[in-house]
Amino acid sequence: MAQTLDGTVALVTGASSGIGAATARALAAHGAAVAVAARRKDRLDELAASVEAAGGRALAIEADVTDQGEAVGVVQRTVDELGRLDTVVNNAGVMLLGPIADAPTDEWERMMALNVKGLLYVSHAALPHLTRAAAGDPRRVADLVNVSSVAGRRANAGSGVYNATKFAVNAFSEALRQEVTAEHVRVSLVEPGAVATELVTHVRAEVRDDMMKRSSDVERLESTDIADAIAYIVTRDRRVAVNEILIRPTEQVR
Repeated sequence: MAQTLDGTVALVTGASSGIGAATARALAAHGAAVAVAARRKDRLDELAASVEAAGGRALAIEADVTDQGEAVGVVQRTVDELGRLDTVVNNAGVMLLGPIADAPTDEWERMMALNVKGLLYVSHAALPHLTRAAAGDPRRVADLVNVSSVAGRRANAGSGVYNATKFAVNAFSEALRQEVTAEHVRVSLVEPGAVATELVTHVRAEVRDDMMKRSSDVERLESTDIADAIAYIVTRDRRVAVNEILIRPTEQVR
């Protein structure tokens, strides 16, 4: 039986680990050729090799999507080398938590650059290709999935600027959804709660220790749990748009 995404191409950013890598594998398992983008080329090469060893097709692209030229280049190279673009998963992001007072503001710059600007640049570059894919075979629909966070729905002390970036992602996604949904370009949000990824390792040690203590009794989600949700979104029939999925560990309260 043909796979759901046979004949389509997906681009996943932030694919060198965690949710991005798991999502690339999940979409490839459904039949998509996958372009995987991030800054760590060695990890991308390993991921691409594992996809191809499982019978899929993969393209590893080293890039920093906070640079608009590189973001545009990622999209164009995907189309040039894989032939089209049907699905984009904006997963690249960083979480640098801590109180606002006395915060190192370079952390704010990094979060705004990657969580917001990088996502905007990739989305903008991809839209013409997604619109074109949605107008024809094999599926007559295209998908832009933005990985946000539970932090995009509720602000908390100690994560104000991270909250701000994810609230921005949510607002942008809903506005864009309204603009392109009539063309069968679906824009979806995935908002994970606590996930066992390396994201927490980017947090300053003193902040990380406190954060881990507060969530030590919660069994975190796995990257594959989020990848499953993304695969569910993009494999629906063209009449079905899953606009938003909030997915928390069962034991997570906020």
